[in-house]
Amino acid sequence: MKHTAREWGCMSWNKSVRIVTLLAGVACCAAPLAAQNVTDEMLKHPPRDSWPGFHGDYTGRRHSALTEITPGNVANMTLAWTFQTQQNGSVKSTPILVDGVLYFTTPDNIWAVDARTGHQIWHYTAPPNKAFHIGQRGVSIRKDRIYYMSSDAHLLAMEAKSGKILWDVVVADSNKGQWATMSPLIVGNHVLVGASGDFDNLQGFLRSIDADTGETQWNWYATPPVGTAKTTSGGNIWMTGTYDPELNLVYFGTGNPTPVLTGKVRPGDNLYTCSIVAINPDTGKLSWAFQPSPHDTHDWDAVEIPVIVDAPFAGAPRKLLMQASRNGYFFVLDRTTGKNLLTTTFGPTNWTLGVDKEGRPIPNPAKEPTPDGRLIAPDESGLTNYRSPSFDPKTGLFIVSASPSYSLYFSKAADGTYGWAGADYSLWSKGVLEAIDYKTGKIRWSHELGQRAGSGVLTTASGLTFSGDSAGNFLGLDTATGNTLWHAGAGGPISSTPITYELDGHQVLLTSGGSVIYTWVLPQAATKKMAASK
Repeated sequence: MKHTAREWGCMSWNKSVRIVTLLAGVACCAAPLAAQNVTDEMLKHPPRDSWPGFHGDYTGRRHSALTEITPGNVANMTLAWTFQTQQNGSVKSTPILVDGVLYFTTPDNIWAVDARTGHQIWHYTAPPNKAFHIGQRGVSIRKDRIYYMSSDAHLLAMEAKSGKILWDVVVADSNKGQWATMSPLIVGNHVLVGASGDFDNLQGFLRSIDADTGETQWNWYATPPVGTAKTTSGGNIWMTGTYDPELNLVYFGTGNPTPVLTGKVRPGDNLYTCSIVAINPDTGKLSWAFQPSPHDTHDWDAVEIPVIVDAPFAGAPRKLLMQASRNGYFFVLDRTTGKNLLTTTFGPTNWTLGVDKEGRPIPNPAKEPTPDGRLIAPDESGLTNYRSPSFDPKTGLFIVSASPSYSLYFSKAADGTYGWAGADYSLWSKGVLEAIDYKTGKIRWSHELGQRAGSGVLTTASGLTFSGDSAGNFLGLDTATGNTLWHAGAGGPISSTPITYELDGHQVLLTSGGSVIYTWVLPQAATKKMAASK
């Protein structure tokens, strides 16, 4: 449903229509920005001085061509500025950068900040809502508008220069148990969004919304309507997908089936839950699907980032898609057809009988939750999760924040067949950064992170890997070896992924820890900045 009604100074609820002011919740602390114009070409090939999308570009590789910061000088980096959100929760979003302005979020909040000084330009606060505030991954941008998924599953289009709301549409009903965490994927005039949640039996979907008008263009549904006999519900879209402009296909991972831990009432593979799907963004038609976890009964969604890479495989150039999945398996697919090229584990797993001819793990029925419990590896949080990986083309390494783990899973008849429908208790886990050779699936090196860490991964063409550990330390590693070259304390938990960009001819590294954004530069860049400010 599209929302257009606005009254100055009024904010109320009327059924499903949210009435807000044109500038409701926006605090402006500086002069308005000049109009921005983010083109389709910029989203496909971002300039060095920008990071215009969740992944940086459409590939999901989170690899930067910048080389000013190197293994030889990374230890000399100094702090340029910090920004305190003054929120209780940690920053989980990936900031975007366009025309010298950073945009980042926490649940119910958006900031626009001057990338050179860290000074706030404007701050938007959403109306109070009862949604589940599990996290917020960031905004997206096209032309002079930013697009934001609110915690209660509304999509807002806003003026990038001011934070003024242009339109507000409902994507899902948060009162029924669907909320939102994702940064939208922008492809042409399509804003691609979905909802999150698996506490209730709900139908997962991907929706394309017109970037100009807010009208729905198409819906693709992961599962049949709720209540369809002997079928599953679920398959929600939690994370931002990737896009191949040449094939004109977007790639998304889908969530787990529901009821989550009880599979008897949903026989079969439960398509298209726990799947990687390739969809035409203009029509919403499914091109192909691959299912990393058929008939999942352990809450192992497949929403982890589907990374797209053009590289040789088995002696021939291929258009590849790679995913380190929550269930403990690493997959390499041909992204044109969905054909499996490689399936292997990247940590302890004990829930399968092997791999079928299509490259899919075969679930072991003896490992489904039972009243007396089953010991399962990995645990419910998975061998990896929302943490973005990175692919380094020079070394051929797929680098992922992993968590070897074990858990006890129980079925509970008293829980019925709705929502979670069981229980799980993690017994042991740790965090480790793993560098996987994409051609073989072998782990080339690993770097201990303490307990399960929350940071994603960034690599650069100079041979650096940036991430964070569970103790709240930012890390700069040698991509070839995994050796530590730089570290700095964050002062809080790290729950986001570093980004890098160029400003005024110099490379900047941006990280976040707790409620604080940090930017780092080499000393000569800091000296030049100070001189310019005088």
